[in-house]
Amino acid sequence: MASAGAARVLAILAQAPGSSLSGERLSEELGVSRAQIWKHVEQLRSRGYTIEGERGGGYKLLGRPDRLYPEELQAGLDTHWLANQIHYFDSTDSTNRVAFDLAREGAPHGTAVVAEGQSAGRGRMGRSFFSPQYLNVYTSIVLRPQLDTAQAPTLIPSAAVAVADAIANSLPNPDSVEIKWPNDILLSGLKTSGILMEMSSEATRIDFVIVGIGVNLNVERNELPDEFRDRATSLRSHAGQKIDRAAFVRQLFSCLEEVMDLHARKGFSALLPRYLARFSMKGQRVRVSEIGGTTLHGLAHGIGEDGALELTKDDGQTVRVIAGDVTLVRPEVE
Repeated sequence: MASAGAARVLAILAQAPGSSLSGERLSEELGVSRAQIWKHVEQLRSRGYTIEGERGGGYKLLGRPDRLYPEELQAGLDTHWLANQIHYFDSTDSTNRVAFDLAREGAPHGTAVVAEGQSAGRGRMGRSFFSPQYLNVYTSIVLRPQLDTAQAPTLIPSAAVAVADAIANSLPNPDSVEIKWPNDILLSGLKTSGILMEMSSEATRIDFVIVGIGVNLNVERNELPDEFRDRATSLRSHAGQKIDRAAFVRQLFSCLEEVMDLHARKGFSALLPRYLARFSMKGQRVRVSEIGGTTLHGLAHGIGEDGALELTKDDGQTVRVIAGDVTLVRPEVE
């Protein structure tokens, strides 16, 4: 992370786009010597910022790196508690693992972990999560909600609402954004985001929850592994243009804070209409593999206020699935 002084220099230069600011002015604003200003500028340059200027002269910010540095994410971020602390990694094994460790050490509500890439990214049901560097978004958030453990599952569809909103706000065609129960976000039927929630609890009360979010932003479909290419996409492939990753993360954090605040005040029932508006499986024939090995077949027709999938089986019986893996199927391939 850039030093506090370098971050302040960056903020001042960013407020005067295209203009050259003298080292004297910068030193007066920061209350440090011009030699220290030079050191701050050199640190920013080492992090990929293009800054025109010479020692003893003026400085002009000409370009910013495509990196998710804390100073990039917090510039213009409008959240109150989410991402007040950001732990940045060029690469890590798993942002969820890092966030879980930080939470056990006492990291406060809203602490964010952001990585440019993951070597062992995790998805639901023990799957791996494809995590190439410098293309997408991989972040995990520490939450400390005042909830019983029985209410924890509703945080997953709530997070899905937030991610879907952030994606829709970043695309020219927001109507193409869908939610596949419980927490996959689709663009025109192709997966572009997944969410993994992990929890630590004491008795019936939640100690903390980690919400891990991965979003395919700028990876091209032809760059995806073969096993994902026919069922996944990215915002760039969908929109036909490169996505500003830092701007997207700011949008994501803002949407997630709004959703979690609403959940804290009114519960998932207040978010259910927004979830159902993007629910892609209503009326579709599905196969559900429940945790424990049971497989169900039937028609999906909604979800309840507790986040459970409501399924009508072939015998007409309506069942509710709290947790599982769901697949859209054609009758002939069951």
